[in-house]
Amino acid sequence: MAVKRVAIDTESIELAAFLKWAQAAETGGQAKMLIQTGRVKVNGRVERRRGRTLVPGDRVELGAHALEIVRA
Repeated sequence: MAVKRVAIDTESIELAAFLKWAQAAETGGQAKMLIQTGRVKVNGRVERRRGRTLVPGDRVELGAHALEIVRA
């Protein structure tokens, strides 16, 4: 699985906002649905909290896609 690096310009970002920022979800509602249905993993574990705080170094998986958070 190829890992795409996604830069953020803040110290941290909430999971739902990150999915929109990385264009993995088109809307906040879509991000919420993906998270609540267990389709999103953070650092290898299913994450169901859309407010989960992510920091550089965290890895988010959605299906066959992997996104690594890096600092801009």
